[in-house]
Amino acid sequence: MKSYTKIRLWGALLCLAAAVGPAVGRETVRLSLGEAIERAQAYSIDAMMAKHTYLSQYWQYRSYRAQMLPSLSLSGTIPNFDKSYTSLQNAVTGGYNYVDNYAMRNSLGLYLQQNIAATGGNIQLYTGLDRLDQFAPEREVTWNSAPVSLILNQPIGGFNQLRWDKRIEPVRYEKAKYEYLESMEAITAQAVTLFFDLLVAQQNLDIALKNRDNTDTLYKISQERFRIGSISKNDLMQLELRLLNEGMSVNTNKLQLDLAAARFKSYLMLDEGDSVRLDIPGSVPEVEIPIEEAYRLAFTNTSFEYRNRISQLEAEMSVAQAKANRRPQATVYARFGLNQVAGTIGGAYRNPLDQETVRMGITVPIFDGGVARGKVRMALFRQEVTEAEIDKERIDRKQDIYLKVMQFNNQNTQCAVSARADSVAAERYALSLRQFAAGKISVLDFNTAQSERNTAHTSYLAELQNYWNYYYAIQRYTLFDFLHGRNIAACFDVVSLEKQ
Repeated sequence: MKSYTKIRLWGALLCLAAAVGPAVGRETVRLSLGEAIERAQAYSIDAMMAKHTYLSQYWQYRSYRAQMLPSLSLSGTIPNFDKSYTSLQNAVTGGYNYVDNYAMRNSLGLYLQQNIAATGGNIQLYTGLDRLDQFAPEREVTWNSAPVSLILNQPIGGFNQLRWDKRIEPVRYEKAKYEYLESMEAITAQAVTLFFDLLVAQQNLDIALKNRDNTDTLYKISQERFRIGSISKNDLMQLELRLLNEGMSVNTNKLQLDLAAARFKSYLMLDEGDSVRLDIPGSVPEVEIPIEEAYRLAFTNTSFEYRNRISQLEAEMSVAQAKANRRPQATVYARFGLNQVAGTIGGAYRNPLDQETVRMGITVPIFDGGVARGKVRMALFRQEVTEAEIDKERIDRKQDIYLKVMQFNNQNTQCAVSARADSVAAERYALSLRQFAAGKISVLDFNTAQSERNTAHTSYLAELQNYWNYYYAIQRYTLFDFLHGRNIAACFDVVSLEKQ
């Protein structure tokens, strides 16, 4: 009888050894952390939004640059036919009479215009031709030509929007470039979070399945041992209760895995039917980030200072605009050129006469009840608030960088210790399986070893996630790849981005 029992025990141990081995499942897509990040940056909806947000800012900047270049435009009225009665005032008597107007007027003009950012005005070079066809009381054609005219429109004393655009728009474009790169780093951070959420769910399910299978095998062994009286009823019931709990744990972990996989595949734009298996990242690189270098990059290699500079310039612009509205303002219009009228188109261009027009309009504020003065004071207060907010943001950013760099530099040690603890706990659990099957330890000791193995493995994955979370947070703050010594901002290429 004892020999038969021993044979059954050894058979159960062989089944247990097979259960301890790695589970093999169907794998359609296998991804490492780096591959998941690359796919998220290439295919996620967030990546597409970041790209198009940047390109809209890029073309806004191109439009601003175009405003500083000469523009050529053609204008005309072809035809302008009028057959109607028109009221006409007699210059002597002052009375009105209706006369028959029966004419057609066609006009065509070509303008070459250049904005002047320094003064806020513009200068135009114009050439044009008008034709007037009078059909009654007799047929008559008149041509009016302006072979060349130089036109100046110049505000004086007013707010010069062009000058402020010249200061702000280049800074705004640089900010957009860095914000795009920071958006891509935010996508990386999200990919890391979803990657480890799914990885932990997969590992938890693997552990739950192995625990259930191992406990089921040990429970069958314990039934034999209980039958021969080598363990108590209480120990057998403890093992049965654990088996039931582990069955529920498998179901719970399957649900958590499905949810994590759905979020992961949705973000990386993977097909819903794909089966994804993630690789546990290997040993973390031994990198220590110098705190002073992180400070320097965070303030000079990101959008932070560009955002602050734009806030300062916009506050200064509001003050300048409020002050300009209090001052007397004038607008000068001047036109110098040639002009001629004749009955033929050729005659309209022979012996042209001088044409000069100068006009100036003025606006002088006299009394507004203090409205303009109040707007100036409000603009000045907003400028002071902006400066205070910028100073506070600099302090907060420096503190955030300090905390993250310190956490990252310490995380390498944390990962090493956690990896060793995971290895020791796994070895102890394997030993406990053999000892419990041989009847050398109690159910309580086995349960403790299993719980410690589960906790150690979960802690190791959590420390890995912390390491990469800290690293990519610093990479987003600095736009510098410390692992490869690469300045991410220096590698930016708008041409390749447009072709994607």
